[in-house]
Amino acid sequence: MSAPMLQVPLHRLAHGRTGDKGDRSNISVIAWHPVFWELLVEQVTEEAVARLFAHRTPTSVRRHLLPRLQAMNFVIDAVLDGGVNDALNLDSHGKALSYLLLDLLIDVPAQHAALLIGPD
Repeated sequence: MSAPMLQVPLHRLAHGRTGDKGDRSNISVIAWHPVFWELLVEQVTEEAVARLFAHRTPTSVRRHLLPRLQAMNFVIDAVLDGGVNDALNLDSHGKALSYLLLDLLIDVPAQHAALLIGPD
């Protein structure tokens, strides 16, 4: 029998930062608690991020793991509509993209519920 699980948005397990260079976005995801690290590695994959950003038609998504920091960095190409100087969207730097990623649903063992950040 498997342990009871909760499904929560990623922002309850981690925080993020976004940067950009041209038409490339860097999004970091940093665990709030070390116990969440393995869950992040298992579930916040290149494939999951590519699916999440599919509507932006990125040409590639690469993940770089930083286990000593319980962090990961995603490099997403061609996701900023051409970049700051070319994009007509309101968020040409892509700062809001980390918020989109932090809404990704993650399965968490119920035993870790007390470590989650934010309201239920």
